[in-house]
Amino acid sequence: MAPLSHLLVVLVLLRAAAALDSGGGGGQARYARVFSFGDSLTDTGNALHVPATSAGPASRPPYGETFFRRPTGRASDGRLVVDFFVEALRVPHPTPYLAGKMAADFRRGVNFAVGGATALDPEFFESKGLKPFVPVSLRNQTSWFRNVLQLLGSVHGQRKITATALFLVGEIGVNDYFIALNRNCTVGEVKNFVPHVIGAIRSVVTDVIAAGAATVVIPGMIPLGCEPQLLALYQGSVDAEGYDPDSGCITRLNDLAELHNRGLRRMISGLRRANPGTAIVYADLYRAVTDIIVSPGKYGFRDRPLAACCGGIGAYNFDMAAFCGAAGTAACADPSEYVSWDGVHFTEAANRRIACAVLEGSYVADAPTLSMSWATTETGRRIRCVG
Repeated sequence: MAPLSHLLVVLVLLRAAAALDSGGGGGQARYARVFSFGDSLTDTGNALHVPATSAGPASRPPYGETFFRRPTGRASDGRLVVDFFVEALRVPHPTPYLAGKMAADFRRGVNFAVGGATALDPEFFESKGLKPFVPVSLRNQTSWFRNVLQLLGSVHGQRKITATALFLVGEIGVNDYFIALNRNCTVGEVKNFVPHVIGAIRSVVTDVIAAGAATVVIPGMIPLGCEPQLLALYQGSVDAEGYDPDSGCITRLNDLAELHNRGLRRMISGLRRANPGTAIVYADLYRAVTDIIVSPGKYGFRDRPLAACCGGIGAYNFDMAAFCGAAGTAACADPSEYVSWDGVHFTEAANRRIACAVLEGSYVADAPTLSMSWATTETGRRIRCVG
């Protein structure tokens, strides 16, 4: 980031922090809770309560082995990016919506994300002869959010809660693209999904702003061409010119992710103009991940960043018929050396690095960062950001 751009970020940050400050603390923003929407990269337990996924891989070992020592529904060996966010900001872990029962369960924050969820409704896929992995979309998650608001009392009470919350909308959309790519749709055909996915995300962001959100973080699409699942799927069908020479990732799939991210940034720019009183932050997960893939040793990862820690066989250690947790599969000895946990989701170590990059402002542009008191808190030191 150029020095002038960095200065602008700091100035906007100070203004946002002052607006959110609840008193004391040297003008630092005080978030009290997190509300999050998304898919398996953010789901901390909802999938365990959805019939289609309740007995899925994340419900059994070796998932959760690194940090929780047991499966928790998180699609990783340990914590997710959202977990590191709440620990860094020193707020409670949000309750998975489908695990909550009463208002008290939701006052500390809510996670609406569901593993396998899509941005688009099932009807969209059915119209194209496709079937989503789970019947949960952003429309469902928005409906759950409205249900929570009703439980939280009067409109005034609701707005006191939303104004002091950090809203995380995404990452979402990866399943929309996976569904089509796994059914042999061409990348060109899947690119037609992008405006619809961006529109669905915009709808959620508009709703949370209308409900009183003061800070909304919108993570971008991850580099699809670096996913072991898709690398294994396309292996042998992509010529040498189809791979990026620096990363080994599939270029045309990463082009799809970048198209998504350009659309997302344009959408965010429009929302910022329409809502000058709301801090709307774009978190560039694409760069955070590709930096690790290109220079794994710099961040403490082994030299094969495109291989899954847990799974089947082959160049990418991924086989859909022998997915992580299935009979005959095993996790690697040290997940902290790997970027990908199961060929689809990241290890705790990679999630930590991604969260650190966003919280430190390394991959946030033209908007306030989330670092706030990050560098000086005990929580920040415990998370051990490096690199």
